[in-house]
Amino acid sequence: MFPIVEKKVLSPTVFQLKVVAPTIARKRKPGQFIILRIHEEGERIPLTIVDSDPEKGTITLIVQEVGKTTALLGTMKEGDAILDVVGPLGKPTHIKNFGTAVVVGGGIGIAPVYPISKGLKEAGNRVVAILGARNKDLLILEREMRAVSDEVYITTDDGSYGRKGFVTEMLLELIKKRVRMDMVLGIGPLPMMKALCEVTRPYGIYTVVSLNPIMVDGTGMCGACRITYDGKVRFVCVDGPEFDGHKVDFDELIKRNRTYLKEEKIAMEEFTYHEGPKCYETTGE
Repeated sequence: MFPIVEKKVLSPTVFQLKVVAPTIARKRKPGQFIILRIHEEGERIPLTIVDSDPEKGTITLIVQEVGKTTALLGTMKEGDAILDVVGPLGKPTHIKNFGTAVVVGGGIGIAPVYPISKGLKEAGNRVVAILGARNKDLLILEREMRAVSDEVYITTDDGSYGRKGFVTEMLLELIKKRVRMDMVLGIGPLPMMKALCEVTRPYGIYTVVSLNPIMVDGTGMCGACRITYDGKVRFVCVDGPEFDGHKVDFDELIKRNRTYLKEEKIAMEEFTYHEGPKCYETTGE
């Protein structure tokens, strides 16, 4: 069992958990993730390790309530325990001094961008961050990102904070202003990452994306997370989660991620019906 020792609400549908997992806390590196199972009959879901405290033996997770399991996780509070937490999984981010690294986080994608940005900054890079959300209330980790970035640009879809528009528009503007970019890292919804890669492709800018396909075991055995990469089959859980974005078949990946939309919708509706409004209760301390 893995106890929850801290819970914070970051936005109406996003919350942060600190979970006791000493071995993972000692070994995890930027870019890696865990797979958890809340109870014996629960599904396994992957979540990025946002941070860790090796001395206290805790890892930090940020979760967005988008389906049954994440909604159930949202009902848990400090003192509750998660049955299984496996990790760290996946290959760590390739951290080195590129020069100027532009990191782009969209929505919940800002969570995995943060530890990578921190690692890039510690390696001596100049870090330029572009953060986006649908509106001001859904923007997360702004303070933390400012602490590890040399420049930060904020965009919101509705213009309620920062610049009105999308992160890709801000990225293109910086490219046209000839801002130095030795590498670009983008994490967010698949359509956003696809669009980001199309922005950088004509300029030949090295672009890395962190993929979020359907995943089950996290060891490459089930094959659920397979993608087509540079014309070949790869498994995100063991070959990634980060890849050269210009070589990813995003159209295929987007279709695969929609495979179980009907079943996911039914599961969420049944959960909400049986659990009632309490499935969205979270503590704000």
